[in-house]
Amino acid sequence: MDIKVKCKRLNPRAVLPQAQTQGSAGCDVSLCLPEPVVLEPGQVLMAPLGFAAEIPEGMAGFVLSRSGLGARQGIVVAQGVGLIDSDYRGEWKVPLRNLSGEAYTLSPGERVAQVVFLPVARAVFEEAEELTGSERGEGGFGSTGS
Repeated sequence: MDIKVKCKRLNPRAVLPQAQTQGSAGCDVSLCLPEPVVLEPGQVLMAPLGFAAEIPEGMAGFVLSRSGLGARQGIVVAQGVGLIDSDYRGEWKVPLRNLSGEAYTLSPGERVAQVVFLPVARAVFEEAEELTGSERGEGGFGSTGS
């Protein structure tokens, strides 16, 4: 299923998100930096991407680390997964964290994360006196086995 996402370049150097192969689930997003930036071990950088986008209503963008960059270099999306709501119209940015023990130089135009679009349902919470029982009940972390 294809969806159309309108994008507006806020910087002429911005690279719009792009799937790298026919079977790619995510579209890579690239840094929009004027010059290389060194990311020290443990440091977080709010990395600008140089564009804004209009995600269709009923969808959201989920920003994930690129597996190769994370596994080989230790550069990951700082909070694990980023969420872009359909009504957000500002510049897209990705908080990147260096989990490695070595400094890493981020280059302008470097692909640093990926965005996947998924349909979302907004919950409306209702207070209740009782909840319907289930087999699991109140069993929490690890209650279904190792």
